[in-house]
Amino acid sequence: MQQFDYDYLIIGQGIGGTSVAWHLHHLGKSFLIAGDSSMPSSSRVAAGIFNPLTGKKLVKTWLADDLFPYAQSFYANLEDKLACKLMHLTPIYRPFRSIEEQNTYLAQTADPGIRPYIGGTPDPRTELPYVHADFGGLEVVQSGWIDLPALLDASRLYFKNEYVESVVNATDLVREDDCILWKGKKFKTVIFSQGFFALENNWFNWLPFTPVKGQILEIVPDVPVKPYIINQGIFALPVAENRMKVGATYSWDPLDWQPTDAATEELESKLKGLLSTGYTLVGAQAGIRPSVRDRRPLIGIHPEFSNVSIFNGLGTKGVTLAPFLANEFCNHLIYGKELNPLVNIKRYFSLYFR
Repeated sequence: MQQFDYDYLIIGQGIGGTSVAWHLHHLGKSFLIAGDSSMPSSSRVAAGIFNPLTGKKLVKTWLADDLFPYAQSFYANLEDKLACKLMHLTPIYRPFRSIEEQNTYLAQTADPGIRPYIGGTPDPRTELPYVHADFGGLEVVQSGWIDLPALLDASRLYFKNEYVESVVNATDLVREDDCILWKGKKFKTVIFSQGFFALENNWFNWLPFTPVKGQILEIVPDVPVKPYIINQGIFALPVAENRMKVGATYSWDPLDWQPTDAATEELESKLKGLLSTGYTLVGAQAGIRPSVRDRRPLIGIHPEFSNVSIFNGLGTKGVTLAPFLANEFCNHLIYGKELNPLVNIKRYFSLYFR
Protein backbone atom coordinates (compact mmCIF):
# COMPACT_ATOMS: atom_id res chain seq x y z
CA MET A 1 0.00 0.00 0.00
CA GLN A 2 1.31 3.45 -0.96
CA GLN A 3 2.63 5.46 1.99
CA PHE A 4 2.34 9.23 1.84
CA ASP A 5 4.11 11.84 3.93
CA TYR A 6 0.98 13.97 3.65
CA ASP A 7 -2.45 13.52 2.11
CA TYR A 8 -2.43 16.94 0.44
CA LEU A 9 -0.05 19.61 -0.76
CA ILE A 10 -1.79 23.01 -0.89
CA ILE A 11 -0.05 25.55 -3.13
CA GLY A 12 -1.07 29.07 -2.06
CA GLN A 13 -2.18 30.57 1.23
CA GLY A 14 -4.74 33.16 0.21
CA ILE A 15 -8.37 32.96 1.25
CA GLY A 16 -8.87 29.93 -1.04
CA GLY A 17 -5.95 27.82 0.15
CA THR A 18 -6.53 28.81 3.77
CA SER A 19 -10.22 27.84 3.65
CA VAL A 20 -9.33 24.46 2.13
CA ALA A 21 -6.68 23.92 4.84
CA TRP A 22 -9.19 24.56 7.63
CA HIS A 23 -11.68 22.11 6.16
CA LEU A 24 -9.06 19.41 5.67
CA HIS A 25 -7.92 20.02 9.25
CA HIS A 26 -11.48 19.58 10.49
CA LEU A 27 -11.77 16.34 8.52
CA GLY A 28 -8.57 14.97 10.06
CA LYS A 29 -6.49 14.96 6.89
CA SER A 30 -2.77 15.72 6.79
CA PHE A 31 -1.47 18.49 4.56
CA LEU A 32 1.38 20.84 3.87
CA ILE A 33 0.79 24.44 2.79
CA ALA A 34 3.39 26.03 0.55
CA GLY A 35 3.27 29.81 0.33
CA ASP A 36 5.53 32.65 -0.69
CA SER A 37 4.91 35.71 1.45
CA SER A 38 7.19 37.81 -0.74
CA MET A 39 4.78 37.52 -3.68
CA PRO A 40 1.85 39.94 -4.06
CA SER A 41 -1.50 38.58 -2.97
CA SER A 42 -4.97 39.73 -3.98
CA SER A 43 -6.34 38.33 -0.70
CA ARG A 44 -4.18 40.77 1.25
CA VAL A 45 -5.29 43.74 -0.83
CA ALA A 46 -9.00 42.94 -0.94
CA ALA A 47 -11.34 44.82 1.40
CA GLY A 48 -13.01 41.51 2.32
CA ILE A 49 -16.57 42.84 2.04
CA PHE A 50 -19.49 40.42 2.02
CA ASN A 51 -22.69 41.81 0.56
CA PRO A 52 -25.85 39.78 -0.12
CA LEU A 53 -27.41 42.36 -2.50
CA THR A 54 -25.25 43.72 -5.31
CA GLY A 55 -25.38 45.64 -8.55
CA LYS A 56 -27.48 48.53 -9.74
CA LYS A 57 -30.60 46.35 -9.79
CA LEU A 58 -30.25 45.05 -6.23
CA VAL A 59 -29.64 41.43 -7.24
CA LYS A 60 -29.27 38.77 -4.55
CA THR A 61 -25.77 37.29 -4.57
CA TRP A 62 -25.57 33.84 -6.17
CA LEU A 63 -26.28 31.14 -3.53
CA ALA A 64 -26.61 33.84 -0.86
CA ASP A 65 -29.04 31.82 1.27
CA ASP A 66 -26.42 29.05 1.55
CA LEU A 67 -23.21 31.06 1.44
CA PHE A 68 -23.87 33.69 4.09
CA PRO A 69 -24.96 31.50 7.02
CA TYR A 70 -22.11 29.08 6.30
CA ALA A 71 -19.50 31.85 6.04
CA GLN A 72 -20.64 33.54 9.25
CA SER A 73 -20.47 30.25 11.16
CA PHE A 74 -17.04 29.46 9.65
CA TYR A 75 -15.51 32.81 10.60
CA ALA A 76 -17.12 32.85 14.05
CA ASN A 77 -15.61 29.44 14.76
CA LEU A 78 -12.19 30.65 13.60
CA GLU A 79 -12.43 33.69 15.86
CA ASP A 80 -12.91 31.35 18.81
CA LYS A 81 -10.13 29.00 17.75
CA LEU A 82 -7.63 31.76 16.89
CA ALA A 83 -8.69 34.17 19.68
CA CYS A 84 -8.77 37.21 17.40
CA LYS A 85 -11.36 39.43 15.76
CA LEU A 86 -11.89 38.55 12.10
CA MET A 87 -15.52 39.19 11.21
CA HIS A 88 -17.10 42.64 11.38
CA LEU A 89 -20.87 42.47 10.87
CA THR A 90 -21.58 45.88 9.38
CA PRO A 91 -24.70 47.09 7.56
CA ILE A 92 -24.36 48.53 4.08
CA TYR A 93 -26.04 51.86 3.32
CA ARG A 94 -26.95 52.45 -0.31
CA PRO A 95 -27.89 56.11 -0.95
CA PHE A 96 -30.59 56.56 -3.59
CA ARG A 97 -29.41 58.57 -6.57
CA SER A 98 -32.90 59.74 -7.57
CA ILE A 99 -36.58 59.50 -6.67
CA GLU A 100 -36.97 56.94 -9.46
CA GLU A 101 -34.26 54.75 -7.94
CA GLN A 102 -35.84 55.16 -4.51
CA ASN A 103 -39.20 53.92 -5.83
CA THR A 104 -37.61 51.04 -7.73
CA TYR A 105 -35.55 49.81 -4.81
CA LEU A 106 -38.34 50.12 -2.28
CA ALA A 107 -40.64 48.13 -4.57
CA GLN A 108 -38.00 45.40 -4.83
CA THR A 109 -37.85 45.04 -1.05
CA ALA A 110 -41.29 43.39 -1.20
CA ASP A 111 -39.63 40.37 -2.86
CA PRO A 112 -39.63 37.55 -0.24
CA GLY A 113 -36.18 36.47 -1.43
CA ILE A 114 -34.69 39.90 -0.76
CA ARG A 115 -36.63 40.94 2.34
CA PRO A 116 -34.40 39.08 4.88
CA TYR A 117 -31.44 41.18 3.74
CA ILE A 118 -33.15 44.57 4.15
CA GLY A 119 -32.71 46.46 7.41
CA GLY A 120 -34.28 49.62 8.77
CA THR A 121 -34.18 53.06 7.22
CA PRO A 122 -31.59 55.13 9.11
CA ASP A 123 -32.03 58.87 8.77
CA PRO A 124 -28.87 60.00 6.95
CA ARG A 125 -29.18 63.52 8.37
CA THR A 126 -28.59 62.23 11.89
CA GLU A 127 -26.93 58.83 11.40
CA LEU A 128 -24.76 59.58 8.36
CA PRO A 129 -24.43 63.34 7.98
CA TYR A 130 -21.17 62.93 6.04
CA VAL A 131 -22.92 61.01 3.22
CA HIS A 132 -24.61 62.55 0.17
CA ALA A 133 -28.12 61.10 0.56
CA ASP A 134 -30.63 63.73 -0.56
CA PHE A 135 -33.15 61.01 -1.50
CA GLY A 136 -32.54 58.76 1.49
CA GLY A 137 -31.17 55.25 1.15
CA LEU A 138 -31.53 51.54 1.74
CA GLU A 139 -29.90 49.53 4.53
CA VAL A 140 -28.63 46.05 3.65
CA VAL A 141 -27.99 43.64 6.53
CA GLN A 142 -26.25 40.25 6.96
CA SER A 143 -23.28 42.08 5.47
CA GLY A 144 -19.88 43.25 6.66
CA TRP A 145 -16.21 42.56 6.12
CA ILE A 146 -13.51 40.07 7.01
CA ASP A 147 -10.07 41.22 8.15
CA LEU A 148 -8.23 39.10 5.62
CA PRO A 149 -4.64 39.94 6.63
CA ALA A 150 -5.49 39.05 10.23
CA LEU A 151 -7.14 35.82 9.12
CA LEU A 152 -4.22 34.76 6.91
CA ASP A 153 -1.56 35.67 9.50
CA ALA A 154 -3.36 33.92 12.37
CA SER A 155 -4.01 30.84 10.24
CA ARG A 156 -0.38 30.66 9.16
CA LEU A 157 0.70 30.81 12.78
CA TYR A 158 -1.80 28.10 13.74
CA PHE A 159 -0.53 25.87 10.94
CA LYS A 160 3.12 26.76 11.47
CA ASN A 161 4.11 23.08 11.57
CA GLU A 162 2.26 22.48 8.30
CA TYR A 163 3.46 25.62 6.53
CA VAL A 164 6.51 25.93 4.27
CA GLU A 165 7.73 29.30 3.05
CA SER A 166 8.62 28.51 -0.54
CA VAL A 167 8.23 29.60 -4.15
CA VAL A 168 6.48 26.74 -5.93
CA ASN A 169 6.01 26.38 -9.66
CA ALA A 170 4.00 23.55 -11.15
CA THR A 171 7.17 22.41 -12.89
CA ASP A 172 8.81 21.84 -9.48
CA LEU A 173 6.44 18.95 -8.80
CA VAL A 174 6.89 15.43 -10.13
CA ARG A 175 3.63 13.69 -10.83
CA GLU A 176 3.51 9.93 -10.69
CA ASP A 177 0.41 7.81 -11.09
CA ASP A 178 0.18 7.12 -7.38
CA CYS A 179 1.64 10.28 -5.82
CA ILE A 180 2.97 13.81 -6.18
CA LEU A 181 6.64 14.35 -5.29
CA TRP A 182 7.96 17.65 -3.99
CA LYS A 183 11.14 18.31 -2.00
CA GLY A 184 11.57 14.63 -1.18
CA LYS A 185 8.02 14.31 0.20
CA LYS A 186 5.17 12.20 -1.14
CA PHE A 187 1.63 13.57 -1.36
CA LYS A 188 -1.56 11.87 -2.36
CA THR A 189 -2.90 14.96 -4.15
CA VAL A 190 -1.81 18.51 -4.94
CA ILE A 191 -4.29 21.40 -4.66
CA PHE A 192 -3.40 24.56 -6.56
CA SER A 193 -4.87 27.71 -5.05
CA GLN A 194 -2.54 30.29 -6.55
CA GLY A 195 -4.90 33.08 -7.50
CA PHE A 196 -3.68 35.08 -10.50
CA PHE A 197 -0.50 33.01 -10.73
CA ALA A 198 -2.52 30.02 -11.96
CA LEU A 199 -2.12 31.53 -15.41
CA GLU A 200 1.49 30.31 -15.30
CA ASN A 201 0.52 26.79 -14.20
CA ASN A 202 0.97 24.39 -17.13
CA TRP A 203 -1.61 22.00 -15.66
CA PHE A 204 -4.38 24.61 -15.56
CA ASN A 205 -3.41 27.49 -17.84
CA TRP A 206 -6.06 26.31 -20.36
CA LEU A 207 -8.85 27.45 -18.05
CA PRO A 208 -10.59 30.72 -19.05
CA PHE A 209 -9.24 33.08 -16.42
CA THR A 210 -10.03 36.73 -17.12
CA PRO A 211 -7.95 38.47 -14.44
CA VAL A 212 -8.80 42.05 -13.59
CA LYS A 213 -6.81 44.64 -11.69
CA GLY A 214 -8.40 46.53 -8.83
CA GLN A 215 -7.21 49.44 -6.72
CA ILE A 216 -8.38 50.65 -3.32
CA LEU A 217 -7.51 53.75 -1.32
CA GLU A 218 -7.14 54.36 2.38
CA ILE A 219 -8.38 57.68 3.70
CA VAL A 220 -8.71 59.56 6.99
CA PRO A 221 -12.07 61.40 6.96
CA ASP A 222 -12.30 64.86 8.52
CA VAL A 223 -15.13 63.66 10.79
CA PRO A 224 -15.69 60.43 12.73
CA VAL A 225 -17.56 57.81 10.71
CA LYS A 226 -20.22 55.35 11.82
CA PRO A 227 -20.03 51.56 11.32
CA TYR A 228 -21.84 51.58 7.99
CA ILE A 229 -20.33 50.54 4.67
CA ILE A 230 -21.42 53.14 2.14
CA ASN A 231 -21.99 51.63 -1.29
CA GLN A 232 -23.09 53.32 -4.46
CA GLY A 233 -20.88 52.73 -7.49
CA ILE A 234 -17.89 52.40 -5.14
CA PHE A 235 -17.64 51.42 -1.48
CA ALA A 236 -16.39 53.37 1.52
CA LEU A 237 -15.61 50.87 4.26
CA PRO A 238 -15.00 52.12 7.83
CA VAL A 239 -12.20 50.04 9.34
CA ALA A 240 -12.07 52.43 12.32
CA GLU A 241 -13.84 55.61 13.41
CA ASN A 242 -11.16 57.68 11.68
CA ARG A 243 -10.16 55.48 8.74
CA MET A 244 -11.85 54.11 5.62
CA LYS A 245 -10.99 51.94 2.65
CA VAL A 246 -12.41 53.11 -0.66
CA GLY A 247 -12.72 51.06 -3.84
CA ALA A 248 -12.56 49.54 -6.18
CA THR A 249 -11.50 50.04 -9.76
CA TYR A 250 -11.62 47.53 -12.61
CA SER A 251 -8.92 47.59 -15.30
CA TRP A 252 -7.29 45.11 -17.64
CA ASP A 253 -4.21 46.89 -18.93
CA PRO A 254 -1.63 46.72 -17.56
CA LEU A 255 -2.14 43.72 -15.27
CA ASP A 256 0.35 44.61 -12.58
CA TRP A 257 0.30 45.19 -8.84
CA GLN A 258 1.17 48.90 -8.86
CA PRO A 259 -1.31 51.61 -7.84
CA THR A 260 -1.73 54.33 -10.47
CA ASP A 261 -2.55 58.01 -10.35
CA ALA A 262 -5.32 57.45 -12.89
CA ALA A 263 -7.07 54.89 -10.66
CA THR A 264 -6.67 57.16 -7.64
CA GLU A 265 -8.23 60.05 -9.55
CA GLU A 266 -11.11 57.83 -10.67
CA LEU A 267 -11.88 56.75 -7.12
CA GLU A 268 -11.54 60.24 -5.67
CA SER A 269 -13.87 61.60 -8.32
CA LYS A 270 -16.54 59.06 -7.38
CA LEU A 271 -15.89 59.58 -3.68
CA LYS A 272 -16.85 63.25 -3.99
CA GLY A 273 -20.33 62.13 -5.02
CA LEU A 274 -20.56 59.73 -2.09
CA LEU A 275 -19.13 61.61 0.91
CA SER A 276 -19.83 65.22 1.80
CA THR A 277 -16.90 65.47 4.20
CA GLY A 278 -13.28 66.13 3.38
CA TYR A 279 -10.52 63.58 3.95
CA THR A 280 -6.81 62.92 3.75
CA LEU A 281 -5.52 60.28 1.35
CA VAL A 282 -3.00 58.10 3.21
CA GLY A 283 -2.44 55.08 0.95
CA ALA A 284 -3.28 53.09 -2.16
CA GLN A 285 -2.98 49.39 -3.01
CA ALA A 286 -3.62 47.36 -6.14
CA GLY A 287 -4.25 43.66 -6.68
CA ILE A 288 -5.18 41.30 -9.49
CA ARG A 289 -8.41 39.39 -9.01
CA PRO A 290 -8.41 35.80 -10.35
CA SER A 291 -11.72 36.29 -12.14
CA VAL A 292 -13.24 33.87 -14.64
CA ARG A 293 -15.07 34.30 -17.93
CA ASP A 294 -18.42 33.05 -16.60
CA ARG A 295 -17.91 34.65 -13.16
CA ARG A 296 -17.96 31.30 -11.40
CA PRO A 297 -15.02 29.71 -9.53
CA LEU A 298 -12.78 27.06 -11.05
CA ILE A 299 -12.79 24.02 -8.79
CA GLY A 300 -12.15 20.36 -9.37
CA ILE A 301 -9.82 17.63 -10.54
CA HIS A 302 -7.64 17.75 -13.64
CA PRO A 303 -9.24 16.04 -16.68
CA GLU A 304 -6.36 13.55 -17.01
CA PHE A 305 -4.59 13.37 -13.66
CA SER A 306 -6.67 12.39 -10.63
CA ASN A 307 -4.05 13.58 -8.13
CA VAL A 308 -3.89 17.15 -9.50
CA SER A 309 -6.65 19.59 -8.50
CA ILE A 310 -7.51 23.29 -8.37
CA PHE A 311 -9.45 25.64 -6.07
CA ASN A 312 -9.36 29.07 -7.67
CA GLY A 313 -11.21 31.85 -9.46
CA LEU A 314 -13.13 33.11 -6.43
CA GLY A 315 -13.09 36.68 -7.75
CA THR A 316 -14.61 39.60 -5.86
CA LYS A 317 -16.83 37.46 -3.61
CA GLY A 318 -14.06 35.27 -2.24
CA VAL A 319 -14.78 35.76 1.46
CA THR A 320 -18.26 34.26 1.11
CA LEU A 321 -17.53 31.71 -1.63
CA ALA A 322 -14.33 30.28 -0.14
CA PRO A 323 -15.68 28.65 3.06
CA PHE A 324 -18.79 27.09 1.53
CA LEU A 325 -17.04 25.87 -1.62
CA ALA A 326 -14.00 24.61 0.34
CA ASN A 327 -16.38 22.35 2.23
CA GLU A 328 -17.92 21.13 -1.04
CA PHE A 329 -14.46 20.65 -2.60
CA CYS A 330 -13.03 18.67 0.33
CA ASN A 331 -16.05 16.38 0.35
CA HIS A 332 -15.54 15.92 -3.39
CA LEU A 333 -11.87 14.99 -2.96
CA ILE A 334 -12.34 12.70 0.04
CA TYR A 335 -15.77 11.16 -0.42
CA GLY A 336 -16.43 11.65 -4.14
CA LYS A 337 -19.46 13.89 -3.57
CA GLU A 338 -20.47 15.77 -6.69
CA LEU A 339 -19.48 19.40 -7.07
CA ASN A 340 -21.93 22.05 -8.19
CA PRO A 341 -21.63 21.87 -12.00
CA LEU A 342 -21.48 25.67 -12.18
CA VAL A 343 -18.10 25.66 -10.40
CA ASN A 344 -16.73 22.28 -11.50
CA ILE A 345 -13.96 22.67 -14.08
CA LYS A 346 -15.60 19.83 -16.02
CA ARG A 347 -17.59 22.56 -17.73
CA TYR A 348 -14.39 23.56 -19.51
CA PHE A 349 -12.85 20.17 -20.28
CA SER A 350 -13.49 20.78 -23.99
CA LEU A 351 -10.85 23.55 -23.84
CA TYR A 352 -8.28 21.05 -22.60
CA PHE A 353 -9.00 18.33 -25.15
CA ARG A 354 -9.43 20.48 -28.25
